[in-house]
Amino acid sequence: MAYPPPTTPSVTSSPGLPAELAEATKDDSTLRRFLHGLPGVDQVGLEQRAAGLATRSIKKAAKLWAIDTAIGMVDLTTLEGADTEGKVRALCAKGRNPDPDRPGTPRVAAICVYPDLAAVAVEALRGSGVGVASVATAFPSGRSSREVKLADVELAVSAGATEVDMVIDRGAFLSGRYGQVFDEIRAVKAACGDTHLKVILETGELATYDNVRRASWLALLAGGDFIKTSTGKVSPAATLPVTHLMLQAVRDWRDRTGELRGVKPAGGIRNTKDAIRYLVAVHEVAGPEWLTPELFRFGASSLLNDLLMQRRTQLDGHYSGPDYVAVD
Repeated sequence: MAYPPPTTPSVTSSPGLPAELAEATKDDSTLRRFLHGLPGVDQVGLEQRAAGLATRSIKKAAKLWAIDTAIGMVDLTTLEGADTEGKVRALCAKGRNPDPDRPGTPRVAAICVYPDLAAVAVEALRGSGVGVASVATAFPSGRSSREVKLADVELAVSAGATEVDMVIDRGAFLSGRYGQVFDEIRAVKAACGDTHLKVILETGELATYDNVRRASWLALLAGGDFIKTSTGKVSPAATLPVTHLMLQAVRDWRDRTGELRGVKPAGGIRNTKDAIRYLVAVHEVAGPEWLTPELFRFGASSLLNDLLMQRRTQLDGHYSGPDYVAVD
């Protein structure tokens, strides 16, 4: 694969955008004006709305639907230095058949791994309908040369990954080098070809809600198919207020362009109660059309086990403890 050449923060405008958005990306200064012209975030209002929606309850009849929906949205993840081919194969087996005693249990959306293990996951998941997501671009720091980052992407795509989860250079973003970040996302998108691109903002390092809104719009303008909260390596990772803000961004993007883009909260979502709170937020903030794995995912390593336990509880009428579910 021929790498797109490194670019300066001059910004190459995105084709196919409405005129006012294409104009916003024509050069670095107009991009900066657009991002800093976005409405400021009402921190108190945002956090109050997120807290209010988190108190909503759902009826028992809807709970099984919510659990099954959440299972089908999980990107089952292992991103550790000690990962092995055997661990990835075991995770793939679990992802394609999460509860062998309950054949109707949905499969997960994808298995998320490092690029050097993407080929192992692709082979293990062949014919299953479960995708393979590979992190890339010097994950989790995002600190390397453009050539190294694109080599990461090439490795993942050539291995057969169906999705690439890139991470932005937060140092460049926080220094105001928006054009550099924009061009890098564009270069990665070009290297992905038909492979879907999720753009990790690492919201725990962005310091303010205004920065989260700007980074979300920057990633959407540059062509990200999804915006993702976190690598899972930084605290805080996903939070409800930040996810609300990102859902607002994709909703507003749809209203301005007609295009549907996705959101993926990742890190810190460990139980069914949390997952349902996020599903309520998706429905109320973005809209019911986002309640699909094509537009909403959970990045998680331990959430699936709790969802499976709660699913058994719903079906059997009594609590199923962790002994009933194979752990990772």
